[in-house]
Amino acid sequence: MTGSSSAQPAFAVWGLTRALLLLCVIKVITLPGPDVTSDVSVIYHGWYDVLGSGSYPHSDVTWQYPPLAALAILSPALLPFLEYASAFFVLAFLCDALVLGLLLYAGRTGARRRAGAWVWVAGVPLLGTTAYARYDVMVTAVAVAALLAGVRQPRVLGALAAFGALLKVWPALLLAGTARGRRTRLAWATAAGVGSGLLVVCALAAPGSLGFLGSQRDRGTEVESLGALVFHVARQFGWQGRVELHYGSLEFLGPHVPLVSTLALGLSLVAFAWLLVWRLRARTFGVSTPADAGFTAVLLFTTTSRVISPQYMLWLVGLAAVCLVFRESRMMLPACLVLAATGVTQLEFPLGFIHVVTSDATGVTLMFLRNGLLVAATLIAGGRLWRDTVTRAAPDTAAAARQAAGPEPETVAG
Repeated sequence: MTGSSSAQPAFAVWGLTRALLLLCVIKVITLPGPDVTSDVSVIYHGWYDVLGSGSYPHSDVTWQYPPLAALAILSPALLPFLEYASAFFVLAFLCDALVLGLLLYAGRTGARRRAGAWVWVAGVPLLGTTAYARYDVMVTAVAVAALLAGVRQPRVLGALAAFGALLKVWPALLLAGTARGRRTRLAWATAAGVGSGLLVVCALAAPGSLGFLGSQRDRGTEVESLGALVFHVARQFGWQGRVELHYGSLEFLGPHVPLVSTLALGLSLVAFAWLLVWRLRARTFGVSTPADAGFTAVLLFTTTSRVISPQYMLWLVGLAAVCLVFRESRMMLPACLVLAATGVTQLEFPLGFIHVVTSDATGVTLMFLRNGLLVAATLIAGGRLWRDTVTRAAPDTAAAARQAAGPEPETVAG
């Protein structure tokens, strides 16, 4: 079977599922639950008008994004013959297609595999219409391109990671797994230079570009987060808190919420400490290590975050797909768990979001299942990354030391 013919099933399934997604976001097919496209037609479009006037929407508490997010919000201007929301959906579709193309191209040789492309083909429709109704698919395309290009070009990895970080912060974590020495120096120095330059350009271009730095400070515990499970359960025993729209998402407000939010931040610090220790202890960096480490790092910070919005699953699907391009990667099980968590995410948002907001039996079950899958994926990915790069490196290191010391002296009899 040729490379092109082996890709045909993936293209066919991708085309069918994406046609259904487009029919859903343009409302030819109507799904139950809240209208997820309103963020594009109302919020994004409103930001588009503000950005078009030459300023960032820094007075809007729902604007919590780095300065290059403006490019995603303004991107529908590239298709002036379409109204704003339709143009945005088309661009999201094209970014989706770009990711598929990158994964298929990367997996075309015998040393690679098509499994990564199939993870993407399956993962996006599992999330549902949210995948096309947020700009995260655009950020994920940048992240996938960064990791795949970084196999041979660490400078490209650094530049794209910096660009992605100024779109939505998390792509900075893709730098965690670069091999020590020259590759790390090239990638990190390029990222620092590109990131600094883009920040200066944004600051000079429009006022309010750095307002995002303090935007997350007053966030609470969002109803879909890991910490929110405390209050979903507490509600069953008479907890007197409430759910309100707060900083652009539905959050728990009331007794003990600040404590749980602080503990979630502490858990994220523990995750960062683990990642730092791993980086210092790691000795073996294989071809899949940057992807495996990036996937694990984003899992760590997504799972421990005070906010786990449904679109965050798209980041994990994209990074899992890159991992499975490489035959050396041992992230198959965490990737499957992420796919399962993505399917459950669509069940809880938008299809069953009323159950989550009211913390009834269905909502609590869905949240325990989705977040439990994320916790399991995080622990397994972290354990496999550690074993592959730290634990298994010890014998190799000892053997290398013995080889460097030369052969042991022979014992001469009598």
